[in-house]
Amino acid sequence: MNQPTIQPTTTGVPVKVTNSKAVRWLALYKKLAKNKAAMVGAFIVLIFIVLAILAPWVAPHDPLDIQMAKKLQTPSAEHWFGTDDKGRDILSRILYGARISLTVGIVSTVIGAIVGVFLGIVAGFYGRWIDSLIMRICDVLLAFPGILLALAIVSVLGPSTFNVILAVAFFAVPTFARIVRGSTLSVKKLEYIDAIRAMGSSDGRIIFKHILPNIVSPIIVQATLYIASAIIIASALSFLGMGTQPPTPEWGMMLSQGRSYVAQAPHLTLFPGLVILVVVIGFNLFGDGLRDALDPKSK
Repeated sequence: MNQPTIQPTTTGVPVKVTNSKAVRWLALYKKLAKNKAAMVGAFIVLIFIVLAILAPWVAPHDPLDIQMAKKLQTPSAEHWFGTDDKGRDILSRILYGARISLTVGIVSTVIGAIVGVFLGIVAGFYGRWIDSLIMRICDVLLAFPGILLALAIVSVLGPSTFNVILAVAFFAVPTFARIVRGSTLSVKKLEYIDAIRAMGSSDGRIIFKHILPNIVSPIIVQATLYIASAIIIASALSFLGMGTQPPTPEWGMMLSQGRSYVAQAPHLTLFPGLVILVVVIGFNLFGDGLRDALDPKSK
């Protein structure tokens, strides 16, 4: 654990020097704590992540256990969210489905962010024809709606959870690339970058040691907000039959399977739809709070 150190000064008076990283994290937490909406969003996200991890222990029933004698039961003490058309417990399927939906959202965002950050930094740092080439490709990709582009990719690759992750990550790349390129152009113009280059530092050292740490804030904010979009896109693909395949529980697929029973058993679509809504709102609230807390103008 890093402890504060005492350093002498030219005046002979010792000065306490604290860990700057710890101070920054503490300041960020204090700003987030003042934003009630952000804290609510963080709480929602944390609850669903914990439930997804502990699904095998907290789920009251086997999500794949078919009991036709109990099909389409309304919510009760035995089945809190009722049962589906095959007698499977909806609450258990939602808890296990959280693993799929959150994994797709987080993993696809991380993959898209890594590729997009690399392309954005290269475009912003080197400029010229490299910048023009990367940005024109990003413009072409951004011209397509996210769900249509993801649907086209999955249609070519085939329906599966892995292919959904690749499709959603592919659409995230141009968004991250444009954000990082703009931030890189701003940081590259600062005087200390010219001084570092004059001292003989390599391009790699300048990019990864001096530029990337200074543009990480917009990357974190965009990643948090994009997870919500990724969950919606993944659920939409599963709803259309192009994502996770049955009998694996997934929120979008549960909506698709329950639409035939909307009039007879509305709880089949009500609870998966509410879960998607709550999780997306949670990530959006938390992302908005991070954006406000990391905004340099608010300091």
